Amino acid sequence: MNSIWAETDKRMRFSPLAENRSTDVLIIGGGIAGILAAYRLKAAGVDCVLAEAKDICSGITQNTTAKISLGHSLIYDKLIRRWGEDKARLYADAQIRAGRAYARLCRSIDCDYETADSYVYAHHDREKIEKEITAMHRLGIPAEFSNAEALPFKVAGAVRVKEQAQFHPLRFLYTIAEDLPIYEHTKVVELKPHKAITGHGEITWKKLIVATHFPILNRHGGYFLKLYQHRSYVLALRGAPKVDGMYVDESDTGLSLRTYGDLLLLGGGGHRTGKPGGCWQELEAYAAKYAPGAQIVGKWATQDCMTLDGIPYIGQYAGAVPDIFVATGFNKWGMTNAMAAAEILCDLVRGKPHPAAAVFAPSRSILHPQLAVNALETAVGLLTPTTPRCPHLGCALKYNRAEHSWDCPCHGSRFTEQGELMDNPATDDKICKRNHER
Repeated sequence: MNSIWAETDKRMRFSPLAENRSTDVLIIGGGIAGILAAYRLKAAGVDCVLAEAKDICSGITQNTTAKISLGHSLIYDKLIRRWGEDKARLYADAQIRAGRAYARLCRSIDCDYETADSYVYAHHDREKIEKEITAMHRLGIPAEFSNAEALPFKVAGAVRVKEQAQFHPLRFLYTIAEDLPIYEHTKVVELKPHKAITGHGEITWKKLIVATHFPILNRHGGYFLKLYQHRSYVLALRGAPKVDGMYVDESDTGLSLRTYGDLLLLGGGGHRTGKPGGCWQELEAYAAKYAPGAQIVGKWATQDCMTLDGIPYIGQYAGAVPDIFVATGFNKWGMTNAMAAAEILCDLVRGKPHPAAAVFAPSRSILHPQLAVNALETAVGLLTPTTPRCPHLGCALKYNRAEHSWDCPCHGSRFTEQGELMDNPATDDKICKRNHER
């Protein structure tokens, strides 16, 4: 079940670490955030190294729908009400700069980059859409109301932002990564003060960036409470009616649509990892209703880290570890947020201030209703007496019938039926395998 991106591009290969080495900045994680951070740092003349446990882009990055948009669901009205107009504008400016950075880089990269309007639609609540447009206008974003007539179903309205973009993410990233100091199949098995122990040697560092999707250091930062993971699914349909632009439902469980060549990429079926959801069956039902002659030529799933307030955690990992930094919690908008993270972290690891750092700071307030939900899920998972159990913090795993995997409802780790690790924050395969009740 590879994505069309993985099926339509030949991946690059990098050697594992062969000997001990030292660096000013070590980046752990070879997804889009880690690669862009390494690219920025190298361009700034910083000595850096990237260590990836498997192959670069082999995790969540290869399963994106690859929309480069500042229209992140209905976030701007929420940001203004919670944090005020100044911080909301800094968030928006970071997304705008990210989009412009992609446009500049993609001029010289053959990655099917093309501009497209983005739409965030609501099925029933027109007022939500109107409030979001008003909020975006206050921030200087030229959003407009749309009836989203290209969709095959009726909606109450949509927020339209013109001249956003879409592309082939792996073709872009493999080009960006070509000359970077990357070690693949170099899993960090232990972190000591300013030293990472891998299966192939040690890397001594002055600064560390953790870009592992879900942060792997449990002792600091409380990310196991500040984050949860959300799973969603994608079908690639040939012969389906095309849509002009990129579309996403304002609801976490709604549908996402964009075209790539002659294919319609249909996303949705979402649910909290480890919980039941619509999965591919929901998308197949949609295809049968609205595109009855379409052929399914691709089928894959992805997973997103969700924060308490909809803003990623980018910056110092925790107060007790001032030389460690993190990029996580992109809330389904990994393209622009990864680019924003690379820009912010490139400044912070060099001791330079960044205007948006306070907005994305992981140390910001955690007083949010989602915190209670996350804490409850963790408590239930820990107290559930069944096996198998996740080695991350010991929560009971749930069997995912759609994907034939064992998933953790607490923090989103996933394992094959044989117990092999598929998705973090767990870092090893040592699950308890007794009584595999399904």
